[in-house]
Amino acid sequence: MAKLSKKHKEALAKFDKEHLYSLTEAVELVKNISYTKFDASVDVNVRLGVDPRKANQMVRGSVTLPHGTGKKIRVLVLCTPDKEEEAKAAGADHVGLDDYVQKIKDGWTDIDVVITMPSVMAKVGALGRILGPRGLMPNPKTGTVTMEVGKAVNAAKAGKIDFKVDKYGIIHSAVAKLSFNNDQIVENAQELLNTIIKMKPSSAKGTYVKSIYLSSTMSPGILVEPKSITTA
Repeated sequence: MAKLSKKHKEALAKFDKEHLYSLTEAVELVKNISYTKFDASVDVNVRLGVDPRKANQMVRGSVTLPHGTGKKIRVLVLCTPDKEEEAKAAGADHVGLDDYVQKIKDGWTDIDVVITMPSVMAKVGALGRILGPRGLMPNPKTGTVTMEVGKAVNAAKAGKIDFKVDKYGIIHSAVAKLSFNNDQIVENAQELLNTIIKMKPSSAKGTYVKSIYLSSTMSPGILVEPKSITTA
């Protein structure tokens, strides 16, 4: 097991690892125990009582965080020429089709979100091996395969994040930066958690939300009381 740093041990001494904290308390604690010199991300990890190998228990979707992510989102729109103006007007960082498809095949992935339209999915589908593992593959369920490319660009820039349960039944997502005030972090985390709770598959049996952890980059995780999440 990796040896804990002195700072990590000091952080662990400031809270009870077994205790369930309310979301508000957890945010306050994360701010107290974070020891990075940069503006760290605040991350939420949710373990769900689902079997992701079953298609009817796959939990994936997107949510627009009320206070954004604090990160500059680089958006690529792969579209036909008639849609290029709409994408550029909405603030897309890169717009085009064949030249960018080739660029990605050559290994370029310097982007955070890829948006495309149904008519060019055949070309984009060929990039699945590169975009898929990086979580960049456009998907109709997350609104990134659409005729309304301008609207999708606006959503991505406004703090829309995509999430998907991994093979262990866990959703990991960054919801804020540590420099956000406490209320902003709580509201962003609440928005993500409410969305996940509403997406409970009808085939999932037993406890749906098994555990919620809040942490920042390199900080220990703090256990959050699921009942403290006020469902809208």
